[in-house]
Amino acid sequence: MSNKVTQAVQTQVVQAGAPESIARFLAVRGQTEQLAAPLSPEDQTVQSMPDASPTKWHLAHTTWFFETFVLRPHAPGYRVFDPAYEYLFNSYYEAVGPRHPRPQRGLVSRPGVDEIMAYRRHVSDAMAELLERGAANVQSLVELGLHHEQQHQELILMDAKHMLSFNPLRPAYRAAPHAAVSAASALAWTAFEGGLVEIGHDDQGFAFDNEGPRHRVWLEPFALASRPTNGAEYLAFIEDGGYRRPEFWLSAGWDCVNQRGWEAPLYWEKKDGSWHVFTLSGLRALQPSEPVCHVSAYEAAAFAKWAGKRLPREAEWEAGAAALQGMGEVWEWTSSPYVAYPGYREPPGAIGEYNGKFMANQMVLRGGCTATPANHIRTTYRNFFPPDARWMFGGIRLAEDLR
Repeated sequence: MSNKVTQAVQTQVVQAGAPESIARFLAVRGQTEQLAAPLSPEDQTVQSMPDASPTKWHLAHTTWFFETFVLRPHAPGYRVFDPAYEYLFNSYYEAVGPRHPRPQRGLVSRPGVDEIMAYRRHVSDAMAELLERGAANVQSLVELGLHHEQQHQELILMDAKHMLSFNPLRPAYRAAPHAAVSAASALAWTAFEGGLVEIGHDDQGFAFDNEGPRHRVWLEPFALASRPTNGAEYLAFIEDGGYRRPEFWLSAGWDCVNQRGWEAPLYWEKKDGSWHVFTLSGLRALQPSEPVCHVSAYEAAAFAKWAGKRLPREAEWEAGAAALQGMGEVWEWTSSPYVAYPGYREPPGAIGEYNGKFMANQMVLRGGCTATPANHIRTTYRNFFPPDARWMFGGIRLAEDLR
């Protein structure tokens, strides 16, 4: 279904007075397809590394989610589009059954993009019928599915950018925006008294299960930087030998520097003696005032140590979020491991595998980024990645102790 078709269907639904839930469902689905539209069928089939996925896989997997968890158990008479898709497009849900290996998703040339789009139409039509009947018992699952799809909207951009970066022609995913480059604001600090604070979602509106329960945390006095670290500040770290000086690095981070040849953030490269950055709009000169992006947790921690500061703990970040500038420009690494909050319980069934099973060997990021859907950003959102990951839009906000 093209974006134009999706918009037309959504307009018809709204004009016909159908439930708002259908319009919202179609709007989210249409946005996913709009993000895929600039990519050719060849683009949508490539998998650039084991951690990334082809665009058409994202289109199919988000559809599989609704088919598997909503339509099959809750829509009487629903006809499965293709039984083979249960294996091809399951991501990690062991309770559902076996699945195609993640590192081999790019080898699945068939079904093609046209077949995947037919699958999306089939499932979206069935979902619209189910929602029109007002099936109240599926609303929480539908809401989870929509937020799940919004997560994959960001992944589409992350993975497409990584894929396009390997093309020697440095093709652009989209045209560069016509925005004036602003001067960097001076770095300031906001102090917080600390004490006993509450963090975690308050159960008002949607949240993923890992955002709760809300609980109390004791914080010592601290300060947070007024904005994310920018390119000029990170360039100073590079020029001061940051990638050649082991005293700034965690041991595992220093191993990455040496084994993987890191000399700068992902997508930075020297051209004619100047630093350039590969973006979704192609290769362009480094903009010193823009937040540094595509750094790992190891790089973020090394920069912070070089600067005489540290990374914030996630409770500090959340407690100070209301005073932060630049939130939502880049995901901001914290020094907190991704673990369960006190009192956390995984939801029953296969849905319980959504977050809890990954609570090991990951670090928390907060805030959102330019690729995150705007209505998907909230201060309690806990993103998480391994500390060596760089292809997500990860950046830095510094913190310091006040003692």
